[in-house]
Amino acid sequence: MKCLMCESLSLKHICNSCQKLYLTPQLYKRQLQNNIQVISFYKYSDIKDLLHTKHTDIGFHIYNILAENSFKKFAEEFQFDEVVATIAIDDGVESGYAHTAVLNKHLNSSYLKPRYNILRAKNRLSYSGKSREFRLNNPRDFRLKRFKEQHLILVDDIITTGSTLNEAINEMRKVDKEVLLCLTLCDVSTK
Repeated sequence: MKCLMCESLSLKHICNSCQKLYLTPQLYKRQLQNNIQVISFYKYSDIKDLLHTKHTDIGFHIYNILAENSFKKFAEEFQFDEVVATIAIDDGVESGYAHTAVLNKHLNSSYLKPRYNILRAKNRLSYSGKSREFRLNNPRDFRLKRFKEQHLILVDDIITTGSTLNEAINEMRKVDKEVLLCLTLCDVSTK
C-alpha cells in the first residue's frame, strides 16, 4: 500500500518516516471549569484530515497509529499509587469500531486499566461543528455503568468547548469517582 501522507510504498497506512516527521506528539494542556486538566497530544489543525477518517474503512488503522504515537507512550510513563481506570467517552460502535475504544486500548499498563462500555451517551446528536450554546442545550445525558476503580482518566478524541468532558466528570462525581485528568488526541483551541 502507499503512505497516505507521502505516497511512498509502506506496510502501514502512514509510513514510519511520516509518523516521525508529522505525528510526533506534543503536550497541550487545558484546565476545565472544574479544575480537571486535559492533556492533548496534537493540534486539531495538524491532524484534522486524519481525524476525518474515523467513519471510513481506514479510520481504525489511522486511529491505531495516532494512539500508538501518543496514548501508548503516555501509558508507558504514567505511574500512580493504585490501578487507575481509563474510561472512553461514548465508546459505542457506529462504523464497525469505536474510535474512543481504539484510543483507550493503548492505555493498558500495570497502572492503567482500560474499561469499556462504561459511559454511553443517550443523546445521539452530533456535536460536530455546533456552537457551545447548542452543546449546552443538548447535553449527552450519559448512562454510567459500575466499575471498581476509584480513580480514573477520561478518554476522548477531540476537545472543543469541553462540555462533553465536563458532563462526564459530573457523572463520575455523582458516584464518588475521582477523575485525575482527561486525555484527548487533539485540542481544537490550540493555535
